[in-house]
Amino acid sequence: MPIQVTLDWVDDEDDETVDQTITNVSLGGLAFSSLKPLQILQRVRICIPVLKQDNFLVGNVVWCEKSDAGYEVGIEFESSRDVFRLRMIEQICHIEHYRNEISRVEGRRLSSQEAANEWISKFADDFPAI
Repeated sequence: MPIQVTLDWVDDEDDETVDQTITNVSLGGLAFSSLKPLQILQRVRICIPVLKQDNFLVGNVVWCEKSDAGYEVGIEFESSRDVFRLRMIEQICHIEHYRNEISRVEGRRLSSQEAANEWISKFADDFPAI
């Protein structure tokens, strides 16, 4: 799922925002790939642009490890309710991807609600639990 990570979160125009991709979601946080290393305890804001609204989660870097593609960064959420919100956002992204694939492959145009109903009936049981 594509995300935007804003470093040194302050209400300021000098925020550094970097587009990233979530690689893992776990109880209490998430991991993503980064081209740059981030400092442990760095406060970040995670935005989900696919939702087309100001929907963000706040967390702190708890680990950063070198990887083949740069760095893998682990974020711990500041609020436990953000874990639930991220899971809902993740499902919405899967549903929108499903809707786009059905349009591309089958030529069927589904509303978001129709796509949600189909995706839930086909894939919700296989959606990994946290």
